[in-house]
Amino acid sequence: MSKQPQLNRSKLPLSGRIVMFFIRHIQHAMASMGELWRNPVSSIMTMAVLGVSLSLPAALQVLVKNAETITESWNSAAEISLFIDEGRSETAIQSLITRLNVYPEISNVNYINRDQALEEFQRLSGFGEALSYLDSNPLPAVVMVTPSVKYSSPAGARELLRKLEQEPEVSFGRLDIEWLERLQAVVKLLERTVLAIAALLVLAVVLVIGNTIRLAIMNRRTEIEVMKLVGATEAFIQRPFLYTGIWYGVIGGFLAWVIINLLVWYLDSALAELLGLYGSSLQMESLTIAELGQLVLLASFLGWLGSYLSVRQHLRAIEPS
Repeated sequence: MSKQPQLNRSKLPLSGRIVMFFIRHIQHAMASMGELWRNPVSSIMTMAVLGVSLSLPAALQVLVKNAETITESWNSAAEISLFIDEGRSETAIQSLITRLNVYPEISNVNYINRDQALEEFQRLSGFGEALSYLDSNPLPAVVMVTPSVKYSSPAGARELLRKLEQEPEVSFGRLDIEWLERLQAVVKLLERTVLAIAALLVLAVVLVIGNTIRLAIMNRRTEIEVMKLVGATEAFIQRPFLYTGIWYGVIGGFLAWVIINLLVWYLDSALAELLGLYGSSLQMESLTIAELGQLVLLASFLGWLGSYLSVRQHLRAIEPS
């Protein structure tokens, strides 16, 4: 009687065996999900731990992504100020502006003559009455140059500044971009921090799932011994535990996504107020659908890895007496 099912299985066509293979996996996946809900308290606590653990590197990744967006938007704000020699005529300055407009590295040129510079300084400095007693205008004419996107980085803007200072009408140039370099250094530090913390938390997730699966194996020790006595294969026995780890990872990944969205919603108004002080109106970006998919796939892989390592270690130690 025991050989008859095996004989019938062997007579199945290839398509039938493939269909049965997927049916068995679906059955084990559904059974493992049911096993989770039969122990709701421990399952929910494990999923919550996984969700919080996965949300920490994901939150840092969202922070880095928004910092990079802010940096890119502020790159275009980096301007080069070219101070013109005092003895240059308006004709020579207009000739310089014409040449600058031809530069492929420049996206915009704005000219501020000496009178406009003095008027702006009087308005902003608060020394308007004192400056009116001066015999002559001490301020030079200034040409404000906005680099193109390719040259808006600190290195590109410095290269463009060196090139523009070679113009005969230019006395010297000034590039106020040190703050942008500091911001980019902070972003790079955050990226490395994300990688380091993510590596530690990935290890923590694998260990948590591995320990959870180990406890499940110990609780079903008698059942596993009986299954081995009746001839069940290792793959058949370990399959439900592997799917349990995958379910832990998938649900933990979605919990991490929910936590990230709540954090973005909570911090968005504060960030908008901060950026408003710098003349920016950007909003915080949360995880995209593609990033959510990547997070869930990573979490499910970690769940499978933790359960696989635990199953391979502990199932071999269980033998029917």
